[in-house]
Amino acid sequence: MSQDGFGLAGVIGMPVAQSRSPVIHNYWLKAHGIRGSYVPLAVKPERLEDALDGLIALGFRGCNVTMPHKQTAMPMLDRVNETARRIGAVNTIVVEADGTLSGFNNDGNGFVQSLRNARADWRGDAGPILLLGAGGASRAVAVALLENGAREIRIANRTAEKAQAIATEFGSAVSAVPWDDRAAALSDVALLVNCTDRGMVGKSALEIDLSRLKSTTLAADLIYTPLETPFLANARARGCVTVNGLGLLLNQARLAFKAWFGVMPDVTPELIKAIEATF
Repeated sequence: MSQDGFGLAGVIGMPVAQSRSPVIHNYWLKAHGIRGSYVPLAVKPERLEDALDGLIALGFRGCNVTMPHKQTAMPMLDRVNETARRIGAVNTIVVEADGTLSGFNNDGNGFVQSLRNARADWRGDAGPILLLGAGGASRAVAVALLENGAREIRIANRTAEKAQAIATEFGSAVSAVPWDDRAAALSDVALLVNCTDRGMVGKSALEIDLSRLKSTTLAADLIYTPLETPFLANARARGCVTVNGLGLLLNQARLAFKAWFGVMPDVTPELIKAIEATF
């Protein structure tokens, strides 16, 4: 931690130019009158360990971690909390007062908070959950949902082995569903989540038939560019409450900001406007 009271934090990744995190954290630093700055740090994989040492040397409070370093940073840290260990990735690093590094993963908790923001009475055990995709994002969501009481999670993925691997690791509450059965598997779900990159700017839309989707189902997408994917637009047209990925981004950022700067910041309409202006 820097001695002059100037707080430094940043995001480590490659690339990082597309990250909205600097907009979010610098907005909060200014709003709370905290002297500091949050900077993008483009780090090549082979320089990651040097970069983490550099955080300590330069007096950083900590950093966010994005692709491709979320998994590879873990063994370089002094400690990793249980949630991040279960997910198998970190997204937040805190430089402790003694110069050691602690790793956390706030993605899943950020996602769950975004669900609660959309529906205050949301419960993990409200009914079956279907996750589309079996990558790192899906793991983070599954861990957070299990930690919040989910009793039945189905995972459908194009490569069946990846979905089955998560199901085997996480136990009886999680099962793999064949990709071709994804439309049938959503007929009774309380929560449907797109954890793939389908529908993101520059990618083709998620292919899924929503004709069996109930209007009471909460439909969520981890994508926030665009703010409404074709999948969410279709779910909304069927009467569903929808949640985009901006809530996850903002809520995981709140937890990181609190860890580095000691203040739990609010998500304000002005902040959302500032982020939307970057699209």
